[in-house]
Amino acid sequence: METKAHHVLIGAFTLAVAVLAMLFALWAAKTVSDRQWDEYEVVFTEAVTGLTRGGVVQYNGIAVGDVTELKLDAADPSKVVARIRVGAGTPVKTDTTAKLAFVGLTGLVQIQLSGGSPQSPMLKDAREGEDGLPRIAAQESAFAKLLNSSEDITTTASDVLIRINRMLNDETVENVSKTMANLEQVTGTLAAERGEIAQLLRDARSSAERLDRVLATAESTMGGLDRSVAALDKDLPQILAKLDRTLTEFEALSGNANALVAENRGAVQQFSRDGLTQVGPTLAELRSVLRQLNRAAAKIEERPSSLVLGSSTPEEFTP
Repeated sequence: METKAHHVLIGAFTLAVAVLAMLFALWAAKTVSDRQWDEYEVVFTEAVTGLTRGGVVQYNGIAVGDVTELKLDAADPSKVVARIRVGAGTPVKTDTTAKLAFVGLTGLVQIQLSGGSPQSPMLKDAREGEDGLPRIAAQESAFAKLLNSSEDITTTASDVLIRINRMLNDETVENVSKTMANLEQVTGTLAAERGEIAQLLRDARSSAERLDRVLATAESTMGGLDRSVAALDKDLPQILAKLDRTLTEFEALSGNANALVAENRGAVQQFSRDGLTQVGPTLAELRSVLRQLNRAAAKIEERPSSLVLGSSTPEEFTP
């Protein structure tokens, strides 16, 4: 009897747990169904590979809803319309944008909402979709941009490779080989002349030391010059005073000379009329006297005895 009683208790307990689980599931389902949602349509102009129903919808990195339906736009089959639902009160504004975002390396895709300025109105008040749902314009994803630009990247890479091939022709390779050989020769020469190079560096160091000494001497000389200039600055007022007095005396002398000329203006004019007219004849007579003196000096130089004897010696007759 006791064994049967234990089985009855275990069965009753199991049945009670199952009933409670069913009641909890019904409560959870009712809670989920009673939750309020805001629905929107996101229009994509690119392929939505990897996006499925039940996909996550994030707003600035926070999960706010999921994807409920995917379909093609009836008016334009090149567009894909994704119906999403987000929690009631999610601030989806008229300037909110959407784009596809990859989830790691799994290949799954989710919808990422972003943007929306505080002063913009709520999007749920607009009715633009087929089913009366407001629509969110989707931006091009980074992967789509990469695919669109891959052709340009491939073309550019091909052009670069072609140019590299043109640059690395036989002539260029030969020139590079010659350049490397010349560099090797220069390196060998430098290695062979390392002793002279070291001596040159020592001479340069010695010259630099001498230059430092010369600069120190020049600095000392400049210091002495500065002191001399400072002393000159002290004596400069006295020198200027003496120069001022000298200029004053010179001005007085000039005034006296002007007065003297003014007082003797008549005599000067008389000398200009009478004295200057006699200058010409006097100079002519003076030139004549100078010519006679030149002739006499020439005779004396030819016959010096005539200066002592007083007359010229007769020349002897040679039969």
